[in-house]
Amino acid sequence: VQLQASGGGSVQAGDSLRLSCAASGRTLGSWAMGWFRQPPGKEREFVAAITWSGGATFYADSVKGRFTISKNNAQNTVYLQMNSLKPEDTAVYYCAAKYSTIRLTEAPSYDYWGQGTLVTVSS
Repeated sequence: VQLQASGGGSVQAGDSLRLSCAASGRTLGSWAMGWFRQPPGKEREFVAAITWSGGATFYADSVKGRFTISKNNAQNTVYLQMNSLKPEDTAVYYCAAKYSTIRLTEAPSYDYWGQGTLVTVSS
């Protein structure tokens, strides 16, 4: 499975961005996909995840109510709509995919990773 992330950029606080992650190589079936981020000088952290078949969504507390994860099954693509961005959202964002739908918040449990896309939010 190859994952291609896109959509990062530099924005002002309060702006919105939408990240995309296109998966190729196989159908995702009962997989799950997630978004993680790594702020400058910090550890990688969970942002959001979605199960591919049921569409259940999960969010980190820090982004609940501001970020929305969604998917397009036909295009094998997952999105992360980010609204009301804050400077603390500045990070390299990574999409990831895994064979199962458990432990969705744990980065080491994911099987495939895309390249990161940088999001910079200035105040």
